[in-house]
Amino acid sequence: MKSSAYHRTTLKALVAVSLTASLALATGCAKSEDDDSGSKDKNATATESKDAGQVVETPAAGGKGCTLDAYGAKKIDLSSATVGFSQSEKEANPFRIAETASLKDEAKKRGVKLLAVNAQSQFSKQISDVQDLIAKGADLLVIAPLNSDGWEPVLRAASAKKIPIVTIDRKINADPCKDYVSFIGSDFVEQGKRAADKMIEATGGKGEVAILLGAAGNNVTTERTKGFKDRIAEKAPDLKVVFEQTGDFAREKGQSVTEQLIQSKPGIKGIYAENDEMGLGAVNALKSAGKKPGAVKIVTVDGTRNAVKQIVDGWISGVIESNPRFGPLAFQTLDTFTKGEEVQQDIVIKDSAYDKTNAEADLGKAF
Repeated sequence: MKSSAYHRTTLKALVAVSLTASLALATGCAKSEDDDSGSKDKNATATESKDAGQVVETPAAGGKGCTLDAYGAKKIDLSSATVGFSQSEKEANPFRIAETASLKDEAKKRGVKLLAVNAQSQFSKQISDVQDLIAKGADLLVIAPLNSDGWEPVLRAASAKKIPIVTIDRKINADPCKDYVSFIGSDFVEQGKRAADKMIEATGGKGEVAILLGAAGNNVTTERTKGFKDRIAEKAPDLKVVFEQTGDFAREKGQSVTEQLIQSKPGIKGIYAENDEMGLGAVNALKSAGKKPGAVKIVTVDGTRNAVKQIVDGWISGVIESNPRFGPLAFQTLDTFTKGEEVQQDIVIKDSAYDKTNAEADLGKAF
C-alpha cells in the first residue's frame, strides 16, 4: 500500500485530469445546491469545479485502493489496448444515451479502440455480451451493470485472463480488487436523502406519498429507496409512504403505475420517482387525469433535460442529478491503474440538483 500522502497526490491528479477532460466535452452539470465555493475548508470532502462533467468526492482518509500487483494484472499501455464497454439498457433513456456517448467520445479522443455492445435491458444478453468481448480480445472492461447479482460467469472468465474491470453507475456484488478494480458512480443513498428533502419541502412534511421503484435486483433501487425512507423517518414522520411499486426505470411503466396509483390513492400528495423517465411517465398520467401542475408533488433522480423542463412548467418539484458522463473519469481510472498506480475501489461522484430556483437558468446543463 502506498503512503497516504502519495495516495492523496495520485487521487488529486486523477481528479484534475478527469475534470479537464470532462470540460472538453462541452457538457456540464448544474452547480450543486450544497456548493459553497466562497469558503472551502482545507479538509473539504470534494474537489469542486463549476460546469465540469463530473465532480469527484474525495474518499475518507484510509479509503481502500487497488493496484496492479494486488489485482494480479500486468501493466498495459492504454493507448494500444482494446477496451470493451457493455451498456445495460436500451438507449431510449437519455441517461444511457449520454453515458454511451461519453465513453465513445473519450475513447476517440484518446485514440483507444473501443468495442461497445448493448444488452437491450436483457441481463442474460449482457452476460453473453461481456463474455464475447473477452473472447474478442478486450484487454480492459468497462461495465454498466443491469443487475448487481449474477456476474459469476463473467468474473471467472475475466479473472482467468486477469482482465481489469471498472463498473460505472451501478455496482456488482463481488470482491473489490479481486473481481473488479473500481466502481465509479454516485452515492445513491445520499441521492435518496436529497430527494426526500425536496419532497419534505414541497409537501410541507405532511401527507401520503408514493415511491415509483426502479428495477429490482440492483443497488441503485435499493439504496435510493433506503435513503428516501430513512430521511423521511428522520425529518418528517407525518409524511407517510403508502404506495410502492416498480416502474422498471421506464416512462411507460411509470405512467401505468401512476394511473393505478391515482385510482387507488386519490389523495396522494407526492410521488418519488427513482429516475426521471418514471417521473415523466407520472406527469403524463397526471395530465391525462386532468390534474393541474403541482397538484401532486413529484421528485425524481437523474437530471435529464426533459425532467428539468417539467420543473420550469410546474409539474416536477425537484430533480436530483445522477451524472452519466463517465467517459473521461473511467478512462483516466484505467490509465492510472494500468500504469501501476493505485486507484480507489469506490470513486464517488458529487451530483447537483435542480429546483424552481435554478431549473430555467441551468436547463442547458441538463443532459
